[in-house]
Amino acid sequence: MSSMVPTERISMDPQVMGGRARIRGTRVTVGTIVGMFANGHETEEILRLYPYLKKEDLAAALSYAAWRAEEQDVEVTAG
Repeated sequence: MSSMVPTERISMDPQVMGGRARIRGTRVTVGTIVGMFANGHETEEILRLYPYLKKEDLAAALSYAAWRAEEQDVEVTAG
């Protein structure tokens, strides 16, 4: 991952939420946060629904999602 990716707030563990990217220490996935914003929820509303999250967690989720959207697969061929 690039150093621009907020890995200190995002984690993935195959034993938690099927390995999906989530806010570290929670079961709230990046997809949940992005989906809530996409459906018109405001930051303060999300924080009220998930009081254990911080604004920085939401920003990290959006940053991670943007990074993943720009990621490209490159085919590697042997010699």
